Amino acid sequence: MRYKIHHMTQYRYAQPVVLRHHVLRLRPRSDGAQQLLSFGLEVSPSPSQQTAIADLEGNSTLGLWFAPTPTDQFTLVTTAEVETYRSNPFDYLAEPWAATLPVDYPTTARTALLPYLSSTHDPIAPGVIDLAQDLAHDVDGNVGLFLTALVSRIYEDCDYTTRSTGHPWPGGITWAKKLGSCRDFAVLFMQACRAVGLAARFVSGYEEGDPNVAERDLHAWAEVYVPGGGWRGFDPTHGLAVSDRHIALVASPFPTQTLPVHGSTQEGSRVSSVLETEIRVEVLGP
Repeated sequence: MRYKIHHMTQYRYAQPVVLRHHVLRLRPRSDGAQQLLSFGLEVSPSPSQQTAIADLEGNSTLGLWFAPTPTDQFTLVTTAEVETYRSNPFDYLAEPWAATLPVDYPTTARTALLPYLSSTHDPIAPGVIDLAQDLAHDVDGNVGLFLTALVSRIYEDCDYTTRSTGHPWPGGITWAKKLGSCRDFAVLFMQACRAVGLAARFVSGYEEGDPNVAERDLHAWAEVYVPGGGWRGFDPTHGLAVSDRHIALVASPFPTQTLPVHGSTQEGSRVSSVLETEIRVEVLGP
């Protein structure tokens, strides 16, 4: 599928501020599942310096630096054309040794995957561990069946709610409430995977969605590292494996490292601001 994406972000400040360094995570990634064909960025006020930066995850980010000139607004407009290729999300053969839980990753792979396996900074709640272990038992440890059962269980048992701002809830809170936003469901899915030893990470991006609805919000889902298949996406908000109707921006084991705009002002939190966004995803063709 081929998509054209328009994304506007605007901060309006209660009084003039001086912008400090900002990092933008608004450039769609290029990999085997999708390719960025064109990308444009308009910034107001114009930065004094701008550069492309590859972060620790290999995401393509943009760094902006500004002159110390007060402004009462900060506006970002990105336009992108992206082509997605993965019409079949199961177009791979998992390594035989990775088909059954627990997955015994080779030492080199485990070392590289440690940030995606560990939740020491955010312990997994007992309820999420029980969810994961019950599903693993139901499917006799089959990794592929576990992943599809997990994404379906979250979709079927939890209600969706819109939360425009705020960090994702811990998985235990989401599962206890049976309620959450897309980012909450993504974290719940990740933590359940990690509870049975599967490497998982958080993804921020766009989805095709309903063509009759003009405007969109940023979307979030999860990716699991499947030996033989690499990173594979699962969207618990919709209860499905990710194919060619999702467009990824960035991925990280830490959701806070996927924020679309990260930066500060010289005045810090002393000045209030109003955030407005507008996202349109247009289908250009198959």
